[in-house]
Amino acid sequence: MKNFLLFSFFASLIIACSPAEETIDYTTMTDEERLKAATEIAQSTIMVDGHVDLPYRMKVGGFTLQREILDVSVRTPDGNFDYPRAKEGGLDAPFMSIYIPASNQKIPGASKALADSLILMTERLAATFPDKFAMAYSPADIEENFAKGLISLPMGMENGAGIEDDLANVEYFHKRGIRYITLTHGTDNLIGDASYDTTGTYGGLSEFGEKVVAEMNRVGIMVDLSHVSDNTFRDALAITKVPVIASHSSVRKFTPGFERNMSDELIQAMAKNGGVMMINFGGSFIDSAYAAGGAKVREHIVNWLAENNLSRRDSAAQAYISEYAAANNPFPTVQKVADHIDHVKNLVGIDYVGLGSDFDGVGDSLPTGLKDVSMFPNLIAELLKRGYSKEDIEKICYKNVFRVWKAVEDFAAKS
Repeated sequence: MKNFLLFSFFASLIIACSPAEETIDYTTMTDEERLKAATEIAQSTIMVDGHVDLPYRMKVGGFTLQREILDVSVRTPDGNFDYPRAKEGGLDAPFMSIYIPASNQKIPGASKALADSLILMTERLAATFPDKFAMAYSPADIEENFAKGLISLPMGMENGAGIEDDLANVEYFHKRGIRYITLTHGTDNLIGDASYDTTGTYGGLSEFGEKVVAEMNRVGIMVDLSHVSDNTFRDALAITKVPVIASHSSVRKFTPGFERNMSDELIQAMAKNGGVMMINFGGSFIDSAYAAGGAKVREHIVNWLAENNLSRRDSAAQAYISEYAAANNPFPTVQKVADHIDHVKNLVGIDYVGLGSDFDGVGDSLPTGLKDVSMFPNLIAELLKRGYSKEDIEKICYKNVFRVWKAVEDFAAKS
């Protein structure tokens, strides 16, 4: 026993006297070295993306429950997401957006029916390619899938219209695998007012919407405040008993007057609630100059085609359009996305920001350097260049949203 105690004493002394693990200073690296380090971090760290519109991309492409699904197990010629590119970029858990267009709200039952269809399509994707994809209903599922090298497919419903007018559908969709619900989308719905709508039907949440938020807390669905009006945002925060998310929103400071993005006041309120804001990559979300720049390029090309009596299909026109667009590129850069992350970090801290790209949902508006899921390391490299640590990157990639998700799970387990 005496010898064991002596051994333990000297062992602890050696550990205590050992130099601390050296912290890597990524800011001193060359761009090439930093990108290599960023790629290694991306591929060794769980990465969650709060919003990828693959299910609706499949629907728009004509894929239905009666037809084979889009094969994203291989590299696809269009879109922003597929398995090979996700693996290259280190994306492990893209939230599949079960997107309900506002037009469906006009037809009773249409929103729920579409939600059911898109959920089944997502499940079919995992069932068809079980060596590449797996469904995920919790952080624990994602961790287990990550250990197996599988890409997780958690699901979030974009537009609470899928609930229709029946509160029981909140629990129904939890059982179907939905783990967040974006309360509104393009127009006001039965739950509350939307940011893109100027009607202000309720001045925030409706009475039904207040019940929906409470029920989401009870069953364990994260409350997603992307797309809602400022008043709906405040009302939801006043009711929820757990942290919330904004699955794909950016900072309004960089896009003045664009209510779809979050003001500093709302960012601070979300942080006080313990929530997480997941940054949208779309051009109009991250740079107010993008829309004006894109319109200018399009106007020039239309006039040039008319002056030269050409159509877009002509080879000479295609060559000119490609050259002109490249020379007058209106797209923002990956640095702009980093600016949004910086702003949230500086305003409320590193614990309240994540990634919510909106890949496959914002068309041809994505920044140079972030055109698809393979390019996440470019963003990580930019953050490392700005002094972010590996721990910071891990929080942004998954730890922050896992913290919220687990808090929602824990509350529901006790309800």
